[in-house]
Amino acid sequence: MRSIETIEVNGSPMEVFLFRPVGPGPFPGILLAMHIPGHTGIEHDEFTLRTAERFAENGYVTAVPFIFHWWPKTDEMGVKRDGFRDDWVVADLQAAYDLLRQREDVRDDRIGIVGHCWGGRVAWVGAAHLQGLRAAAIFYGGRVKAAMGDGNPPAIELAGNIRCPVIGFFGNDDKVPTPEDVNDYEAALKEAGVPCTFYRYDGAGHAFQSFNSADHYRETQSEDAWKKVLVFLQEQLK
Repeated sequence: MRSIETIEVNGSPMEVFLFRPVGPGPFPGILLAMHIPGHTGIEHDEFTLRTAERFAENGYVTAVPFIFHWWPKTDEMGVKRDGFRDDWVVADLQAAYDLLRQREDVRDDRIGIVGHCWGGRVAWVGAAHLQGLRAAAIFYGGRVKAAMGDGNPPAIELAGNIRCPVIGFFGNDDKVPTPEDVNDYEAALKEAGVPCTFYRYDGAGHAFQSFNSADHYRETQSEDAWKKVLVFLQEQLK
Protein backbone atom coordinates (compact mmCIF):
# COMPACT_ATOMS: atom_id res chain seq x y z
CA MET A 1 0.00 0.00 0.00
CA ARG A 2 1.30 3.42 -0.95
CA SER A 3 0.43 6.76 0.57
CA ILE A 4 1.89 10.27 0.59
CA GLU A 5 2.31 12.63 3.52
CA THR A 6 3.61 16.19 3.47
CA ILE A 7 5.65 17.47 6.39
CA GLU A 8 7.40 20.79 7.02
CA VAL A 9 11.19 20.94 7.15
CA ASN A 10 12.47 24.35 8.20
CA GLY A 11 9.44 25.98 6.61
CA SER A 12 9.60 24.03 3.34
CA PRO A 13 6.94 21.38 2.55
CA MET A 14 8.45 17.95 1.84
CA GLU A 15 6.55 15.00 0.41
CA VAL A 16 7.23 11.59 1.93
CA PHE A 17 6.08 8.55 -0.02
CA LEU A 18 5.20 5.68 2.32
CA PHE A 19 4.97 2.01 1.40
CA ARG A 20 3.39 -0.44 3.83
CA PRO A 21 3.46 -4.25 3.90
CA VAL A 22 0.24 -6.22 4.03
CA GLY A 23 -0.71 -7.28 7.56
CA PRO A 24 -1.22 -5.81 11.01
CA GLY A 25 2.39 -5.10 11.96
CA PRO A 26 4.22 -3.63 13.66
CA PHE A 27 6.98 -3.86 11.08
CA PRO A 28 10.59 -2.74 10.95
CA GLY A 29 11.17 0.40 8.92
CA ILE A 30 13.43 1.58 6.13
CA LEU A 31 14.34 5.13 5.25
CA LEU A 32 15.07 5.02 1.52
CA ALA A 33 17.23 7.83 0.13
CA MET A 34 16.29 8.55 -3.48
CA HIS A 35 18.73 9.01 -6.33
CA ILE A 36 18.99 12.19 -8.36
CA PRO A 37 17.00 11.08 -11.45
CA GLY A 38 13.88 11.59 -9.31
CA HIS A 39 14.62 15.27 -8.72
CA THR A 40 11.46 16.35 -10.59
CA GLY A 41 9.29 14.27 -8.24
CA ILE A 42 9.30 10.83 -6.68
CA GLU A 43 6.25 9.96 -8.77
CA HIS A 44 8.52 10.12 -11.85
CA ASP A 45 11.24 7.93 -10.35
CA GLU A 46 10.36 4.42 -11.47
CA PHE A 47 13.45 2.87 -9.94
CA THR A 48 12.95 4.33 -6.46
CA LEU A 49 9.22 3.53 -6.46
CA ARG A 50 9.81 -0.10 -7.38
CA THR A 51 12.66 -0.42 -4.90
CA ALA A 52 10.44 0.90 -2.10
CA GLU A 53 7.66 -1.48 -3.13
CA ARG A 54 10.07 -4.40 -3.05
CA PHE A 55 11.19 -3.55 0.46
CA ALA A 56 7.54 -3.31 1.54
CA GLU A 57 6.83 -6.69 -0.05
CA ASN A 58 9.60 -8.07 2.14
CA GLY A 59 8.04 -6.73 5.33
CA TYR A 60 9.36 -3.17 5.81
CA VAL A 61 7.43 0.06 6.13
CA THR A 62 9.46 2.19 3.74
CA ALA A 63 9.60 5.99 3.73
CA VAL A 64 11.03 7.94 0.77
CA PRO A 65 11.47 11.65 1.51
CA PHE A 66 11.63 14.06 -1.44
CA ILE A 67 15.02 15.52 -0.59
CA PHE A 68 14.96 17.96 -3.52
CA HIS A 69 12.01 19.94 -2.16
CA TRP A 70 14.27 22.94 -1.51
CA TRP A 71 14.12 23.78 -5.22
CA PRO A 72 11.24 24.05 -7.70
CA LYS A 73 10.67 20.68 -9.34
CA THR A 74 11.21 22.30 -12.72
CA ASP A 75 14.75 23.45 -11.91
CA GLU A 76 17.57 21.72 -13.75
CA MET A 77 19.28 18.79 -12.07
CA GLY A 78 22.60 20.63 -12.16
CA VAL A 79 21.19 23.49 -10.08
CA LYS A 80 20.12 21.07 -7.35
CA ARG A 81 23.32 19.07 -7.50
CA ASP A 82 25.51 22.15 -7.19
CA GLY A 83 23.39 23.67 -4.42
CA PHE A 84 22.94 20.50 -2.39
CA ARG A 85 23.75 20.84 1.33
CA ASP A 86 24.35 18.06 3.81
CA ASP A 87 22.83 20.05 6.68
CA TRP A 88 19.61 20.39 4.68
CA VAL A 89 19.44 16.70 3.87
CA VAL A 90 20.10 15.79 7.51
CA ALA A 91 17.03 17.84 8.45
CA ASP A 92 15.03 16.04 5.73
CA LEU A 93 16.13 12.61 6.90
CA GLN A 94 15.47 13.43 10.55
CA ALA A 95 11.93 14.56 9.74
CA ALA A 96 11.20 11.41 7.74
CA TYR A 97 12.82 9.25 10.42
CA ASP A 98 10.63 10.85 13.08
CA LEU A 99 7.58 10.26 10.89
CA LEU A 100 8.43 6.56 10.69
CA ARG A 101 9.06 6.25 14.41
CA GLN A 102 5.73 7.84 15.27
CA ARG A 103 3.71 5.32 13.25
CA GLU A 104 1.91 2.64 15.23
CA ASP A 105 2.69 0.03 12.58
CA VAL A 106 6.47 0.62 12.80
CA ARG A 107 8.87 -0.76 15.39
CA ASP A 108 10.66 2.44 16.33
CA ASP A 109 13.74 0.55 17.48
CA ARG A 110 14.13 -1.37 14.20
CA ILE A 111 14.76 1.19 11.47
CA GLY A 112 17.53 1.23 8.87
CA ILE A 113 18.60 3.48 6.02
CA VAL A 114 19.26 2.50 2.39
CA GLY A 115 20.33 4.54 -0.63
CA HIS A 116 21.45 4.19 -4.24
CA CYS A 117 23.82 6.46 -6.17
CA TRP A 118 23.24 10.00 -4.82
CA GLY A 119 21.09 8.35 -2.20
CA GLY A 120 23.99 6.08 -1.26
CA ARG A 121 25.95 9.11 -0.17
CA VAL A 122 22.86 10.48 1.57
CA ALA A 123 22.50 7.17 3.42
CA TRP A 124 26.10 7.50 4.67
CA VAL A 125 25.39 11.04 5.90
CA GLY A 126 22.13 9.91 7.50
CA ALA A 127 23.80 7.00 9.29
CA ALA A 128 26.29 9.47 10.76
CA HIS A 129 23.60 11.80 12.11
CA LEU A 130 20.41 9.91 12.98
CA GLN A 131 20.52 8.41 16.45
CA GLY A 132 19.04 4.95 16.80
CA LEU A 133 19.40 3.59 13.27
CA ARG A 134 20.10 -0.13 13.31
CA ALA A 135 21.50 -0.67 9.80
CA ALA A 136 22.77 1.19 6.74
CA ALA A 137 23.04 -0.10 3.15
CA ILE A 138 24.95 1.90 0.56
CA PHE A 139 24.66 1.11 -3.13
CA TYR A 140 27.39 2.69 -5.29
CA GLY A 141 27.28 6.02 -3.47
CA GLY A 142 29.70 8.53 -4.97
CA ARG A 143 31.24 11.72 -3.60
CA VAL A 144 31.48 10.40 -0.05
CA LYS A 145 34.92 11.98 0.08
CA ALA A 146 33.47 15.38 -0.88
CA ALA A 147 31.88 18.09 1.24
CA MET A 148 28.50 19.50 0.23
CA GLY A 149 27.56 22.95 1.45
CA ASP A 150 29.75 25.55 3.13
CA GLY A 151 30.64 24.57 6.68
CA ASN A 152 29.91 20.87 6.18
CA PRO A 153 32.78 18.35 6.37
CA PRO A 154 33.45 15.69 3.75
CA ALA A 155 31.05 12.84 4.45
CA ILE A 156 33.88 10.34 4.82
CA GLU A 157 35.11 12.25 7.87
CA LEU A 158 31.83 11.40 9.61
CA ALA A 159 32.56 7.66 9.65
CA GLY A 160 33.31 7.78 13.35
CA ASN A 161 29.77 9.00 14.06
CA ILE A 162 28.12 5.92 12.52
CA ARG A 163 26.73 3.61 15.21
CA CYS A 164 25.22 0.84 13.11
CA PRO A 165 26.55 -1.90 10.82
CA VAL A 166 27.06 -0.90 7.20
CA ILE A 167 26.78 -3.01 4.06
CA GLY A 168 27.93 -1.71 0.69
CA PHE A 169 27.54 -2.77 -2.95
CA PHE A 170 29.74 -1.44 -5.73
CA GLY A 171 30.60 -2.14 -9.36
CA ASN A 172 34.24 -2.56 -10.22
CA ASP A 173 33.70 -0.72 -13.51
CA ASP A 174 32.27 2.34 -11.77
CA LYS A 175 33.90 5.76 -12.12
CA VAL A 176 31.99 7.52 -9.31
CA PRO A 177 32.92 5.96 -6.96
CA THR A 178 36.03 4.31 -8.33
CA PRO A 179 37.29 1.07 -6.78
CA GLU A 180 39.96 3.17 -5.07
CA ASP A 181 37.26 5.39 -3.57
CA VAL A 182 35.46 2.29 -2.28
CA ASN A 183 38.67 1.11 -0.64
CA ASP A 184 38.91 4.48 1.11
CA TYR A 185 35.29 4.23 2.29
CA GLU A 186 35.93 0.80 3.74
CA ALA A 187 39.18 1.87 5.39
CA ALA A 188 37.48 4.86 7.04
CA LEU A 189 34.72 2.67 8.48
CA LYS A 190 37.13 0.04 9.74
CA GLU A 191 39.41 2.66 11.29
CA ALA A 192 36.36 4.04 13.10
CA GLY A 193 35.40 0.56 14.35
CA VAL A 194 32.18 0.43 12.34
CA PRO A 195 31.16 -3.15 11.41
CA CYS A 196 31.05 -3.20 7.63
CA THR A 197 30.88 -5.60 4.71
CA PHE A 198 31.46 -4.45 1.15
CA TYR A 199 30.67 -6.40 -2.01
CA ARG A 200 32.40 -5.51 -5.28
CA TYR A 201 31.04 -6.83 -8.57
CA ASP A 202 33.03 -7.52 -11.72
CA GLY A 203 31.21 -6.74 -14.94
CA ALA A 204 29.14 -4.02 -13.27
CA GLY A 205 29.44 -0.27 -13.25
CA HIS A 206 27.38 2.51 -11.74
CA ALA A 207 23.64 2.00 -11.16
CA PHE A 208 23.82 -1.73 -11.86
CA GLN A 209 20.48 -2.19 -10.05
CA SER A 210 18.66 0.27 -12.30
CA PHE A 211 16.38 -2.16 -14.12
CA ASN A 212 14.96 0.69 -16.21
CA SER A 213 18.34 1.45 -17.80
CA ALA A 214 19.55 -1.02 -20.41
CA ASP A 215 23.00 0.56 -20.35
CA HIS A 216 23.50 0.16 -16.60
CA TYR A 217 21.42 -2.79 -15.40
CA ARG A 218 23.18 -6.04 -14.62
CA GLU A 219 20.54 -8.54 -13.55
CA THR A 220 22.82 -11.19 -12.07
CA GLN A 221 24.78 -8.75 -9.92
CA SER A 222 21.63 -6.83 -8.98
CA GLU A 223 19.75 -9.88 -7.78
CA ASP A 224 22.78 -11.10 -5.83
CA ALA A 225 22.91 -7.70 -4.11
CA TRP A 226 19.17 -7.87 -3.39
CA LYS A 227 19.60 -11.28 -1.79
CA LYS A 228 22.47 -10.07 0.36
CA VAL A 229 20.87 -6.82 1.46
CA LEU A 230 17.64 -8.57 2.48
CA VAL A 231 19.61 -11.07 4.58
CA PHE A 232 21.50 -8.19 6.19
CA LEU A 233 18.32 -6.27 6.97
CA GLN A 234 16.66 -9.43 8.31
CA GLU A 235 19.57 -9.93 10.70
CA GLN A 236 19.74 -6.31 11.84
CA LEU A 237 16.07 -5.24 11.88
CA LYS A 238 13.94 -8.35 12.41
